Amino acid sequence: MFQICHDGRRECAVKEENMIQDILPHHFYNQYHPEEKLSGDSFIISISPEGVLLHVNAKERTLRYPRAEEFKSLGRTVYLFSIDEEKFFLDLCKEDTSVPAGYAYYNIRSIRDWDLQPRKYMMAAFTALQLEEWYRKNRYCGECGQPTEIDTVERAMVCKSCRQKIYPRINPAVIVGVKNGDKLLLTKYKTGFGSNALVAGFTEIGETFEETVRREVMEEAGIKVKNIRYYKSQPWGIASDILAGFYCEVDGDDTIHMDESELKYAEWVQREEIELQPVDYSLTNEMMLMFKEGKQ
Repeated sequence: MFQICHDGRRECAVKEENMIQDILPHHFYNQYHPEEKLSGDSFIISISPEGVLLHVNAKERTLRYPRAEEFKSLGRTVYLFSIDEEKFFLDLCKEDTSVPAGYAYYNIRSIRDWDLQPRKYMMAAFTALQLEEWYRKNRYCGECGQPTEIDTVERAMVCKSCRQKIYPRINPAVIVGVKNGDKLLLTKYKTGFGSNALVAGFTEIGETFEETVRREVMEEAGIKVKNIRYYKSQPWGIASDILAGFYCEVDGDDTIHMDESELKYAEWVQREEIELQPVDYSLTNEMMLMFKEGKQ
């Protein structure tokens, strides 16, 4: 678990398991500081359709970001966030940027299972991907269609014409651990991520989280649930999500009617037979682990 302290840093209060944002003893500072100036030792996060610019040592399972001084040419940048005393800036003009020797663009979804260290840099990548997408998709005003510019006071884009302000948006979604005695409902997606997962889905307009839980379980597995209880949340930057984890219990008939358009697997699995995901980044994995160990 973590908490946001009065000075804005995020630190753990009780650290039972590790997720992508659990980076103690390091601290993540998410405040926007427009006055921050790029220096030679600043980290540059450059993102292209191919992924994030990194140096990856597959043998030692480590990664690092280039510093500004390593670039022969570097376009416009904007301050993102800090981890401890390390400052991260986003490359806004990749067409003006040269790739330093030893670095390449890596798809984060592809290298996610490599369990690269230090974890604080993986967490930085997850968060930077969310912000890069927001900057890229809001270069023009949705109200009048005119170009926007980066605000000089807060993290926002401002329309040059109508002065509308555009702030980063976060997509709320739920992760659901459906219990049936000593069994947990596990799923696997039909495409994409191939490891075990839990029922999950985005909250629709006008829904509470609890209503989302009921709807998603019914849609994916065709069962009713009761005793819905909140567990924990997690930022998930690669999908611009805030994930809210819930446990609940099957209500009545436990016959699964799987949504075959979305899933290729949905079964009740005994706690001792649960296979976890390759790395412990996700709230989904932690919730499966907590049930497997009898803590839920």
